[in-house]
Amino acid sequence: MFSLRFQLTVVVTPHARKRMLERELTDAQLLDIIETGVDKDAGVGHHWLFKHLDGRNDNLLCAAVVLDNALVVKAVMHHWEPLP
Repeated sequence: MFSLRFQLTVVVTPHARKRMLERELTDAQLLDIIETGVDKDAGVGHHWLFKHLDGRNDNLLCAAVVLDNALVVKAVMHHWEPLP
């Protein structure tokens, strides 16, 4: 996968891939969150990318990512709530 938004290759960790499978989240849906979701800074190089996806009852979906030489998806969460 490649993110046009961040101009980086997307790398999904084994942990994030496992959570995607458990939550029935496709690569296309993950890429949609990355490309069009809200970007909240979570500290140096770390971001939360989150979005409501129509037709799902486990929203808000969030990808915890690290921006470096690649966009590394380290976790995928559901029923997520951003901190103030």
